[in-house]
Amino acid sequence: MFINARDNETMPVMNDEVPDEGDYDAGRGRGEFDNITPEDFIHGGGSGHGNPPGWLGPADINRVRHQMPIAYVEIVPVRTDEMGRIAQVGSLLRVSEDGSIERTLITGRVLYHETLREAIARNVAKDLGDIALPLLPVGLQPFTVAEFFPTPGLSEYYDPRQHAIALCYMVPIAGDCKPQDETLDVEWVDPKSDVMNTFVAQMVNGHGRIVRQALAWAGI
Repeated sequence: MFINARDNETMPVMNDEVPDEGDYDAGRGRGEFDNITPEDFIHGGGSGHGNPPGWLGPADINRVRHQMPIAYVEIVPVRTDEMGRIAQVGSLLRVSEDGSIERTLITGRVLYHETLREAIARNVAKDLGDIALPLLPVGLQPFTVAEFFPTPGLSEYYDPRQHAIALCYMVPIAGDCKPQDETLDVEWVDPKSDVMNTFVAQMVNGHGRIVRQALAWAGI
């Protein structure tokens, strides 16, 4: 039977409009995040705060990583020619925890209240700079989903920190790249060149396989 809201003293609400008592955002007021924009996620802040909503400090993220899987986006950056064909595949050079140089891709968590497109844009800006000009995907279907486990051997994808579920996207980069944060350099290689196999082999823990899956998805 249809119930008219006027028959009740209060207007009924959707279940997700009012946080449960134990929820992360139980203390927030209604509409508190209404003025958050994609730029807030890229640069941090929103409503005058230092970080976007849902940002976790080191202690909090370490606790969460031992309790549940974490949603990530993983981005294979590419350069395209005037016909839209892939001309180069990019990778990041970073200093690993043991001090060695590692080759990897653009990866990062999806934050609370952040769309997948915003997560892609923020993580590209975090590693490549604000003028990288990523061409965000029209559709949100990833070319693959990679499930990283903290236990070696459970999967071809390994992350000693956490159980992560990564939605993988190939994203053309139209602007200039200026390495940011922990990124030392951005290197590009022709996917049809002789050095491509070496390039991929240097990406450990399954990231090289993600590059090969991206190229296969693109028909290369």
